Amino acid sequence: MVKSCMDIHKLRVFTSVFKNRSFSKASEALHLTQPTISNHIKALEDEFACKLFDRMGRTIIPTKEAEVLYGKATEIIEKADALKEALGQLKKETTGELVIGASTIPGVYLMPRIMKEFQKKFPAISFQILIADSGGVIDSISKHELLLGIVGAKLGNDQIDYTPFVEDELIVVSAPLKTEKSSMTLKELVALPMVFREEGSGTRREVEKFLESEGISFDHMKIAGIFGSTDAVKQAVKAGLGVSILSKFSVADELEHKLLEEIKLTDIHMKRNFYIVTHKKRTLTRLYDLFLKHILAETEHL
Repeated sequence: MVKSCMDIHKLRVFTSVFKNRSFSKASEALHLTQPTISNHIKALEDEFACKLFDRMGRTIIPTKEAEVLYGKATEIIEKADALKEALGQLKKETTGELVIGASTIPGVYLMPRIMKEFQKKFPAISFQILIADSGGVIDSISKHELLLGIVGAKLGNDQIDYTPFVEDELIVVSAPLKTEKSSMTLKELVALPMVFREEGSGTRREVEKFLESEGISFDHMKIAGIFGSTDAVKQAVKAGLGVSILSKFSVADELEHKLLEEIKLTDIHMKRNFYIVTHKKRTLTRLYDLFLKHILAETEHL
């Protein structure tokens, strides 16, 4: 029994290295030392008499054997987690870990509240939230690296089910006193220097859609800066680099404390849905199904 538990642990280490393509990132994710990670991988390579990763300097590349093992290891880990879950039910306690993918806005500004309420019901549950852009989360779901995610854009992927989660509003923000008007038209707005998120961001995609529907191209705008995170965009706006279009959820604190100021658009309202994403061919375990139902029930409180 001890050996079986150790084997599952080795497989968890292997899948983390495989997903992260890095021993150091796996070490951080699992809270293990790098020598421990390396020892587990070496033990698996010895056990299966094959090489699992080619080391190319700091980069590692999975071998064909690793590709095969990853699919099987994921199944074994899911079955082990389901068994642990079933035994937890016998003890009248729901236990386990939820690994959720989330794009920046829902991951940073909504998930903490949702997690807090879920843990009131199931205190033995732990969370790991993996933040990526919407495209990255959906890609991980389609590759079976994640069971469930929350994103800010609906992308074309036939393997994915999108369940509308909560409505968000995209608003224009500026540094206080940096613009003379508290309201303006879209045409007036795009004449100002603008700050945006990077390509791949759900917020960026939705903004592009709204602008294109009004016949406005990014190529004809004054782009003052493009940043890889919402916090970086907010800091740039506060510094007076330009105005931006951001989720109302993401700037609620700044608006309340008057660190940013909203500019009302008189001729367009930009609203979008966040989506819960799952793979069409994957069945959620009981723990994930409980969490999904909790998210949908919490929608009206967000």
